[in-house]
Amino acid sequence: MRFKLTIEYDGGPFQGWQRLPEHASVQGALEDAVEKLTGVRADVMGAGRTDAGVHARGQVAHVDIEKLFEPQRLADGLNAHLRPHPISVLEASAVVPEFHARFDALRRVYLYRVINRRAPLALERGKAWRVSRALDVEAMAAGAARLIGHHDFTTFRDAHCQAKSPLKTLDRADVLRDGGEILFWFEARSFLHRQVRSMLGTLVEVGLGKMTADDVGAALAAKDRARCGPVAPADGLYLMRIDY
Repeated sequence: MRFKLTIEYDGGPFQGWQRLPEHASVQGALEDAVEKLTGVRADVMGAGRTDAGVHARGQVAHVDIEKLFEPQRLADGLNAHLRPHPISVLEASAVVPEFHARFDALRRVYLYRVINRRAPLALERGKAWRVSRALDVEAMAAGAARLIGHHDFTTFRDAHCQAKSPLKTLDRADVLRDGGEILFWFEARSFLHRQVRSMLGTLVEVGLGKMTADDVGAALAAKDRARCGPVAPADGLYLMRIDY
């Protein structure tokens, strides 16, 4: 049977989603749990390959299980074998054999959390990016609006990105203040490698007054990685939801 898994995890202890020899990965931990539960090694195919340190509240994956399992029993069994890793299978559901977590995804939703205060983080350390200088939310929102639509995102594409094309359609780029926290929401069918963190770092430059919204538009149009601001750290990024 093919199962769809909805997963949350703290990305801090891992070198990202994708399994890597001799490195801790979310995919590797899940595949170890499947093998311990079923006695058979199986590939756990994720909807998105989050980078080292990036978190997820709604990652989706699929896995083929040879034994018959009730979905809730499968989720409970995987969670038991995932301990002490900070990974939780929130839900398991049986799907058709043709379902593919990555290729069938229609939309990916990311949240980036910035805590805008002078004091260092205690409870949120590793879970958000602290920016100590005051940020102009309206200016960042204006800059984010320049990124919405179908564009060549070469400026915000990592040098090691393996995507065949830099053309992507960004459906949402919202910047909202919630007390001392600033929330950046991005939605698209798919993203380039480190695209969100690259856009985020550039928008924070706007918030600090080092760039303008027009500069963001010009950087995008330049299709030049050198025009990108500093790449934001992984700590504040969350894969929130995958729509199908």
